[in-house]
Amino acid sequence: MKSRIQYILQRLLGLQVYLNLFAWYKIKTLRSDQNENDFFHFLKLVPTDKVALDIGANIGIMSYYMAGHLNTDLHAFEPIPSNLNTLHWIKKRFNLNNMRIQACALGNEAGEIEMVLPVVDNVKKQGLSHVVTEDITEFNEGVKFKTECYKLDDIDVIRDANIGAIKIDVENFEYQVFLGATEILKRDHPVIYCELWDNQNRYNCFSHLQELGYSIKVLHNDQLVSYDENNHDTQNFFFVYE
Repeated sequence: MKSRIQYILQRLLGLQVYLNLFAWYKIKTLRSDQNENDFFHFLKLVPTDKVALDIGANIGIMSYYMAGHLNTDLHAFEPIPSNLNTLHWIKKRFNLNNMRIQACALGNEAGEIEMVLPVVDNVKKQGLSHVVTEDITEFNEGVKFKTECYKLDDIDVIRDANIGAIKIDVENFEYQVFLGATEILKRDHPVIYCELWDNQNRYNCFSHLQELGYSIKVLHNDQLVSYDENNHDTQNFFFVYE
């Protein structure tokens, strides 16, 4: 039923208007969504006086809350054209003047990469957009295009900033992004909030971040506790430097 409604709305409104309205609706209702308790706990941990990053900003729902929390800049990274258009619309609609939109992908190598906006049951699934690699075998049918990719460590405006927090959701490409941000993570030790599916990408991220001095945490009864794979069934992880 949900996909059917999305299909009808995308056909009636057009993709861009649909995304704008969906983003506006989610922003207005996100605090009442119990599934987002983890994100709002993360927001409490974000230092207001340091720069924050939203990597995989998508259509700006969480970017809105992060930008509003900060006294400094939020850098929102998003490479998908239709998502970018909505991200710019959200910035203008809510006067988020401290949001710096970066229209590129991030990884461990600079260069051109291919991305896909998946189409499932004739519905464009903007939230599942991802880099096309041999390691990612799901949701590969859809609208494909090329975009520029950079290492976070190589971006001047980021390298010169004091990074206090990172939210990242890049659909199984997180490990590559973390590899390309190793020097910044070593230098600034930002708190990290990350969605990770239960696959090799998750365990690669765990290993790399632990090598950098991070502990793996999850939210349990409104408190961060050490992750135990035998007791905690979640995709949302907090990485805290200790």
